[in-house]
Amino acid sequence: MRIVGGLDVHRRQITFDYLDERSGQSRRGRIAPADRLLLRRWLSTTVGESPAAFAVEACTGWRFVVEELQRAGIEAHLAEPADTAAARGPKRRAKTDRTDARHLRELLATGRLPESWIPPEQVLEMRARLQQFKDLREEHTAWMQRVHAILLHQGAPAIAGDLLGADNRRRLEAAEELSPAGRQAVATALRILDALDAELAPLRKQIAAFARRQPGCKALQAHYGVGEITAVALWAELGDTRRFSSSRKAVRHTGLDITVYSSDGKRPPGHLSRQGSPLLRWALFEAAKCAARPGAPDHAYYRQVADRLGGNRAALSVARKITRRAHHTLRALGEEALAPV
Repeated sequence: MRIVGGLDVHRRQITFDYLDERSGQSRRGRIAPADRLLLRRWLSTTVGESPAAFAVEACTGWRFVVEELQRAGIEAHLAEPADTAAARGPKRRAKTDRTDARHLRELLATGRLPESWIPPEQVLEMRARLQQFKDLREEHTAWMQRVHAILLHQGAPAIAGDLLGADNRRRLEAAEELSPAGRQAVATALRILDALDAELAPLRKQIAAFARRQPGCKALQAHYGVGEITAVALWAELGDTRRFSSSRKAVRHTGLDITVYSSDGKRPPGHLSRQGSPLLRWALFEAAKCAARPGAPDHAYYRQVADRLGGNRAALSVARKITRRAHHTLRALGEEALAPV
């Protein structure tokens, strides 16, 4: 007999619902505020040394909750959000934090909880660094585009090549074709781009160094188009691919699978499911765009799809191929694929 419970995590509080199978008593309540130390204290006073298992949804905030459960020797289960919601069935009553926590507890107690993989700390840390890198890159790109927009809006000649190259940089700093407000805007953009480059450079080196040491990342780089950054992203987001029974399920995990709704012979155009990690889809798309090069092994397939449906659709098709290859590569390595470095 043990304690079985569910935890519904939010920014301000954690709602709990647990059942003590020895006494048959159930308890519910809130842990507020939702922070690590208060949760640690609650676990030590409420659960103590009793055998226990708790479920938490894989939404923002799950990491510190699972870490504290494991630290206290409690069996932690991470629930897949979409499948957990589907297991509730048609809505018949109001949905609250308490009902969510009870729903998790009931699924766990009956063995019906749709579980997600709990990554080791090394994978979680690398995911955080990759997300930071992606956010900085997107902000860098946005400021570059803003400079081009300023030049166009004020009728200045367009800049070809590297916007921050030596010659182009001198031209932007002079900004003779721009108004005073335009020169001020470009100067501000250049300062922000310099600051972003200063943050990106060491982060890129850190991720690249990891890619050169980790066995799974090194194996992934054997595939055309997969570089050091994208290899680490694939490795971190796909994780232990042995949990996928087929490469088709790995593709579904990426959110690049096509969702179709058909009824009575009527079928609207399919669309990407976009379930799962945006970081993983970004890395796969970046790797797949390399298939546009004439020397790429998938170039013929890319061109065939691109001529019919366009370059973006072709890159998505190649991204699915890369996902399948990455799945088989990591699966063949077994435990070595996630070896700590």
